[in-house]
Amino acid sequence: MNNETTKTRQGEELNLKNLFAYLCSKLKTSANEINIEQFPAGSSNLTYSIKIGDEEYVLRRPPFGNQVKSAHDMKREFEVLSKLSKVYQPAPKPLIYCGDDTVIGSEFYLMECRRGLIIREKSPFDLENSKDLQQKVSRSFVENLATLHSLDYEKAGLGRLGKPEGYVKRQVEGWTQRYFNAKTDENIELEKTIEWLNAKIPESKNAALIHNDYKFDNVILNPKNLTEIVAVLDWEMATVGEPLMDLGTTLAYWMSKDAGEQMLNMPFNPRVLMENISRKELSEMYAEKSGRDLSNILFYYVFGTFKVAVIAQQIYFRYKKGFTKDKRFARFNVFVSALGKIAVNAIEKRKI
Repeated sequence: MNNETTKTRQGEELNLKNLFAYLCSKLKTSANEINIEQFPAGSSNLTYSIKIGDEEYVLRRPPFGNQVKSAHDMKREFEVLSKLSKVYQPAPKPLIYCGDDTVIGSEFYLMECRRGLIIREKSPFDLENSKDLQQKVSRSFVENLATLHSLDYEKAGLGRLGKPEGYVKRQVEGWTQRYFNAKTDENIELEKTIEWLNAKIPESKNAALIHNDYKFDNVILNPKNLTEIVAVLDWEMATVGEPLMDLGTTLAYWMSKDAGEQMLNMPFNPRVLMENISRKELSEMYAEKSGRDLSNILFYYVFGTFKVAVIAQQIYFRYKKGFTKDKRFARFNVFVSALGKIAVNAIEKRKI
C-alpha cells in the first residue's frame, strides 16, 4: 500500500554515471554515490526514487516509445508544478528540469519526495471495516478535486496553460484521433461511444485548473489520518479547461459492482470504496462542495470512460510495438474492450 520502490525494470534503466554527475553539479552535493530504484505502479510517465547521500528525490521521465509528445512534456509539467506548489499544498515542489537528452536519453525533472500511503489493492483495516470512514475518505478525496477547481489559476500564473473556449470539442476530437492512431483491434462499443460523444458535444461554459487523471492511485494519504491528502501526483495532463471533464474522468475510474471482478480489481481506487460509495454519491459530494450544475454529468462520465480506454489503448499499443516489456500491459486490450462496453451501457441506460 505504501509508495514503495523496486529494482528498475529491464529496458527502463537510467544512465547512472551521467545522471550522478549532472545532479551533483546542480545540487552542489559532495555525496559520493547515487542509488536509483523505480516506482513500479505507474503506467505512463516513468518515476524513480533517487537517493544521493542522505537526501531522497523523485525523478520523472517520459515512457520509452512515447507516441504522443504533448502528453509527456516534462518541461510543461515542471513549470506547472513550480507555480501550483506555491498555492496548492498537495502539489509536490519541482527542483530541477533537464532538457538535455544526452544525460539519460530523454528530458526529465527532479522533485521533492513525499512519503505516505497510496492505496492500490488491499485497503487498511480501518477503511475496510468502517462505513463512516469510507464516507469521510471519499468526501475528502472528491472535495479536494473541487478545491483544485476553485483555485484562481490566473493569480497563480497558470492562465496561459490552456484555452477554455472550445475545450470540450477539442478534447473529444483529440482523444478520438489518439484512439485511431493507437488502434490495434476492432472495438465496436468504443467506436459507438465515439459517434455518440461527437454528436453530443456541449459548449465549454466553465474554466478551471484541472488535473485530468485524478484517482486514488495518484493520491498519497497520511497513514495516520486517511482523510488527509499528503500529495497529488502525475500532473502531466493538467490544464485550464472544463472542470466537469475532470470530474468525468474521476468517475470513469470509479467502477461499480456490475463492472465485474477484473475491473473492480484494477488499482485505480480502493475496491471497498467503489463497492460502498456510488458514482452518484461521489457526484453529489462534488456538487455540494463546488456548487456546480451536474445535470449533464452523463456526457462527462461517458467521455471520461472513453478517455481512460484510450489511455489504456495507447499503453497497450506501446507494449505491442515492443517499446515496453512491462508484463502488466499485456492484457490492457481487455480493459479497453470492457471500458467500451461500460460506456455504451451508460449511454443506453442514460445514467452514470
